[in-house]
Amino acid sequence: AQAGSKPDMEGLPDLDLPENPKLTANITHFARALRKSGLKAGPGKVLEATRAVAAVGFTSKTDFYWTLHAVFVSRPEERRVFHQVFRLYWRDPRYLEHMMSLMLPAVRGVQEDRAAKPAEKRAAESLLDGIEPERPEGQGEEETDETQIEVDASLTMSAEERLRTLDFEQMSTSEVAEAKRLLARLTLPVKPLQSRRTKAALDGRLPDWRRTMRDAMRQGGEIRDLAKKERRIRWPNLVVLCDISGSMSSYSRMVLHFLHTVANQKGAGWAKVHGFTFGTRLTNITRHLATRDVDAALAAAGAEAQDWEGGTRIGESLHAFNRDWSRRVMGQGAVVLIITDGLDRDDPDRLAKEMERLHLSAKRVIWLNPLLRWEGFAPKAAGIRAMLPHVDTFRAGHNIASLEALAQALSHPDDAGEKARLMAAL
Repeated sequence: AQAGSKPDMEGLPDLDLPENPKLTANITHFARALRKSGLKAGPGKVLEATRAVAAVGFTSKTDFYWTLHAVFVSRPEERRVFHQVFRLYWRDPRYLEHMMSLMLPAVRGVQEDRAAKPAEKRAAESLLDGIEPERPEGQGEEETDETQIEVDASLTMSAEERLRTLDFEQMSTSEVAEAKRLLARLTLPVKPLQSRRTKAALDGRLPDWRRTMRDAMRQGGEIRDLAKKERRIRWPNLVVLCDISGSMSSYSRMVLHFLHTVANQKGAGWAKVHGFTFGTRLTNITRHLATRDVDAALAAAGAEAQDWEGGTRIGESLHAFNRDWSRRVMGQGAVVLIITDGLDRDDPDRLAKEMERLHLSAKRVIWLNPLLRWEGFAPKAAGIRAMLPHVDTFRAGHNIASLEALAQALSHPDDAGEKARLMAAL
């Protein structure tokens, strides 16, 4: 169900409360789980919820659900998370066991195999925080008479440092989950641009003759003070074109997770973040990235883009962007970020033409290519040779460290990455 739609009330458990239900304690723990899931559920909300439930009573599960919903949910994007935490917390043991199995890939689920819905894992993590599941018998036990080997790991990299440099395609399920948490903390700041427009400023460097003369007219034509002004500043747009073809699927999913973080990050400096995916066709996913819940956002974006893990037609996709979207999203010095390996099936001449048009419309074009992770990479593919001359920066994009390096590329306008070296090889 989309955010804002009515939840499936048939999926909620019956509330057979015990004689001594300890209502306040249960609602307090429930609010704590909501708070860990990202909702604002402080002590004041707990007090309001307790009073509301006491006033409404336990006439039905639907009334109880909507009573708590009215207290804890204040935004449309919070409804899905609240619904999943409610299902897990209020007496649904089979559902909880299934979510534990999803969080522990080594243990088989007790339910039928199915993909987790948006916000389900987040809700399970908030409820299972600090709980260590019991290991099956025979696992984790070691023979006492075996020789123990001690290894000095003082000079080895930390787990987080190793994860930063690990290729997205080589990550396990648990490593992908941890990588997403690291990506959620990344920032992508940008410097403001000076506008031609000006504004009044006491310590400005430019003389404001119009305001000076206007003030003088009020004083009988006598100029007493020289008015000053300065240029306004504005923030550019970020336009991301992400390849979701078969060869890029492992990388595009992580990049879209990072893009969602940038799109919802306050104070990063971007006027607006526009997201597009392309494989065999172009898809605009900007409105889905505005959803605060990352699971719901990426699920909606995946449903919108029907060409996941398909072929690659970069030239045709760029033509659709230049024709339909360039004038809408590229105004006022937009920065374009292209994530693709450049392996295209279209005519390279057409691809070069569309890249040139894109480059002329943007303030800066940055290309992230996961193939740069190989030391022996050379621009031999026709698509790469067609695109490379029309980008300002050419960098690798295969791990967390490469996405962190984007901040350096944005803060240094002259940063070209590997472009100069590869252009010499053409």
